[in-house]
Amino acid sequence: MSEKPTVLITGISGNLGLRLLKQLPDFKIVGTDIREMEEPASVLRFEKIDLAEERSCDQLLELMSSYRPEAVVHLAFVLDPLRTGVIDKKRMWLMNVAGTSRVTEAIAEHNRMLGGIEKFIFPSSALVYGPELTKPATEDSPLNAQSLPYALHQQEADRTVQARAKGMKCKTYILRPHVYAGATVQNYQLGVLRGIPGGKGRLAERLRRQGKRLPLWLPSRGDYLEHKFQFVHVDDMARLIAHILRRKLADPKLTILNVAGRGDPLELRRCIDIAKIEVQRVPAKTICKQALRLLWDLGVSDIPPEALPYLLGSSTMDTARLRVFLGEHYRSVIEHTCEEALADSFSAMPPQASAANQR
Repeated sequence: MSEKPTVLITGISGNLGLRLLKQLPDFKIVGTDIREMEEPASVLRFEKIDLAEERSCDQLLELMSSYRPEAVVHLAFVLDPLRTGVIDKKRMWLMNVAGTSRVTEAIAEHNRMLGGIEKFIFPSSALVYGPELTKPATEDSPLNAQSLPYALHQQEADRTVQARAKGMKCKTYILRPHVYAGATVQNYQLGVLRGIPGGKGRLAERLRRQGKRLPLWLPSRGDYLEHKFQFVHVDDMARLIAHILRRKLADPKLTILNVAGRGDPLELRRCIDIAKIEVQRVPAKTICKQALRLLWDLGVSDIPPEALPYLLGSSTMDTARLRVFLGEHYRSVIEHTCEEALADSFSAMPPQASAANQR
């Protein structure tokens, strides 16, 4: 029997990293993260690495030299500064953007010296297309991220990976998933629909103990209820990455794929029905922002005001390229529709005391 191939996964302690780990019984896993793993014995080697530090590039190179992975999956990305405790915006940029550069630099240097890394997989985000799209975005649509640091960082990192794809001398896959969903997932979009006071303040703690939910604030004028959103189940994203790792076809040097659940996008009114969330109508969009700012400043909500354009916008993607890429495997990889993925997010409310939210 041939020896199991090795894959290096950054951000392995995050939600997607843990879900991906379950999909890879036929691989040896070398994992890195800024947080310790709950079950480090489940991997061949775990190394605590902070990609915000310059020395992380040398640390990655040492792991690559020692374990000779055939693929690298880069999941280490800070989405939520409140949950991760990475409040400083410069440090968040260092971890997200500079950290991605260090990963690509390590791959390029390893392949120049020793070779052997054949694939690099980087999950970007649909947020890079911007919050207001007049038509479904294709992989060739312009990147127009706005206001939200996570979206802006993803856009910069996405462009960095594209620019360095050729120099890494391996196949590079950039995945642009829409909103992650599922019972284990926490993010801004799901947070708004769940309505759980996720802030760190005493009032938030009291409201959580009382089982209170915050309403969804919407302007009274406009077609906001008809705005459309897509979701992708985190397990489907994990299956997609695992599929790419096992894929034997001769893909080009750079492959970019939009990723969303099967079926039609969901109108906001349908999302509200699934979430069973109260809607509070206000006269203007500016009042929504003021309410979001007040709840944030009081430590009641964990949704930053900068997220508002994405929460109230309308954005969908064309996933035809993904369907062609997966071919006969499409339904076995992307098992959930957008609606099924969102519905599963409410099957069990995740604990609010989650330590961190690296992707």
